[in-house]
Amino acid sequence: MTTELASERSSTPDSAEPVTVALVTLGCARNEVDSEELAGRLELGGFRLVDDAADAQTVVVNTCGFVEAAKKDSVDTLLEASDLKAGGTTQAVVAVGCLAERYGKDLAESLPEADAVLGFDDYPDIAGRLRSILDGEQQHPHTPQDRRRLLPISPADRDAGTIVVPGHSIAAPDLPAGAAPESGPRAVRRRLDGGPMAPLKLASGCDRRCSFCAIPSFRGSFVSRRPSDVVGEARWLGEQGVRELFLVSENSTSYGKDLGDLRLLETLLPELAAVDGVERVRVSYLQPAETRPGLVSTIADTPGVAPYFDLSFQHASARVLRRMRRFGDPDSFLGLLEQIRERAPLAGIRSNVIVGFPGETEDDLQTLCDFLEAGRLDVVGVFGYSDEDGTEAASYDGKHDDDEIRERTEHVTRLVEELTAQRAEERVGEEVVVLVESVDGETAEGRAAHQGPEVDGTTTLTGLGALADRPRTGDLVTAVVTGCDGVDLLARAEGRAA
Repeated sequence: MTTELASERSSTPDSAEPVTVALVTLGCARNEVDSEELAGRLELGGFRLVDDAADAQTVVVNTCGFVEAAKKDSVDTLLEASDLKAGGTTQAVVAVGCLAERYGKDLAESLPEADAVLGFDDYPDIAGRLRSILDGEQQHPHTPQDRRRLLPISPADRDAGTIVVPGHSIAAPDLPAGAAPESGPRAVRRRLDGGPMAPLKLASGCDRRCSFCAIPSFRGSFVSRRPSDVVGEARWLGEQGVRELFLVSENSTSYGKDLGDLRLLETLLPELAAVDGVERVRVSYLQPAETRPGLVSTIADTPGVAPYFDLSFQHASARVLRRMRRFGDPDSFLGLLEQIRERAPLAGIRSNVIVGFPGETEDDLQTLCDFLEAGRLDVVGVFGYSDEDGTEAASYDGKHDDDEIRERTEHVTRLVEELTAQRAEERVGEEVVVLVESVDGETAEGRAAHQGPEVDGTTTLTGLGALADRPRTGDLVTAVVTGCDGVDLLARAEGRAA
């Protein structure tokens, strides 16, 4: 038995009544994985998970600390959960996740409504921590630190086993049924969403030093999960009814660099696509400057891997990108898009861009708009720049006022909405394979291969009544696109995918 598991189990008296706990997850798919790790640890520690926070004695809010809007959402959610303590079942509200890790005791001081603020290092004994909170013990708030300093600078010298890395934990093979695979190493994970898609962590942290981003300071240096751990968890997810694996990390193109093989992802993807029960594998968050031809070929050509490219362009002006501590320009970005479409003409391509960065000129903004018009991307997330604590860009000159940033953001958003709607129209008549996520009478909703979870639109299937074998949630269905509404598609179902 591992030391951390022994700690969890010893914290739960055999005679203790099950304590109810609800996990509220905010932010990205990486946080979803972390919440399911916490759920597995809490269940292992004797807690009973409930869906509704109002029915829980303890509410754990897995916060997001990415940008100002996400921080506000996290604080509002903690306050809403704290309101449940007034005469209800809820006895304690606990903050975990990125906002808690990033601000720790400062968050605790500014938000006394939360009963505790716990950091990543508290995750291995989360059950013990919650029990002590319920027992009225005073918790010392988490003290933030720069997690990049916890591992050596050289990726080859890193051993993620020496620190706590959320979503990477592997436990002994004697967990309760339903909480882990039937044999082999078991992920400490308990599914909170029974849908046919599940995120799966490839790696955590980031070694890049983008001037606008604080994530590496609280998520730490880049560390890959070992392929055997990733495949083992994928097999368990397949046994749980998962049909699509959504591979997540802060930088998927760096996978394997700390394990001695920067092309390890090209080897891993076919293994994951061959896992029993898994029909589709999707990779998220690729750095354009690191997206090598071999990786493009593997994603485009491997059966069972979605031809889907989530490329973090952030901008197109070479001058702005240099100030962002990034690489690229319109020509190199368009060259990468051409390379992708030569291999997979119908590939889905999405990105995010930041508008109003310090020093961004009207010419820079026009360069970005020209690139977006030429790029024909399926989805683009548009974010207005805001200062982030501790980042280099927060000290830059040439900042725009809030009104100017809002105006530029709205301008680019309008352009993107027009362009992505045009791209969706180009898919009318195209045959797509849709993963069904819900069925309602004669229609179903799901996602085609070019549509990632949550943010890339959906496909509504019609004509189910004409099929001899009506599809169910989790099925893959071939369909022909008949129309669109923005990035969302309407398609006529043809039958089950072979």
